[in-house]
Amino acid sequence: MNRRKELVQQYMEIKTEAGIYCIRNSHNGKIFVASTPNLKSLNGRRFELQMGACQNKQLQQEWNEYGEDAFEFEVLELLKKKDSEFFDVKDALSKLEQTWLDRLQPYGEKGYL
Repeated sequence: MNRRKELVQQYMEIKTEAGIYCIRNSHNGKIFVASTPNLKSLNGRRFELQMGACQNKQLQQEWNEYGEDAFEFEVLELLKKKDSEFFDVKDALSKLEQTWLDRLQPYGEKGYL
């Protein structure tokens, strides 16, 4: 039982990084931009695509068509967290994501939104 408590404690101490990422199709240049409170979840996003379970149907279709090697996962920016009880990670991520959407304009033929 002690080992279990140690592992739980270690898990709780793992720092997660929030940020903005993109999935870039190197075949046609299209990009998918999104935010996540835990950038380690990018492996989960890749797994969803590999399993054919991605919510974005166009991205999934092109993943199936061009293959995994045609896609690159890139962290665009890490969220700088503030040591304040009033800091809202979800709101800050949303604003940061909008900044990147405005900058990259991944709409229509340029993206998967």
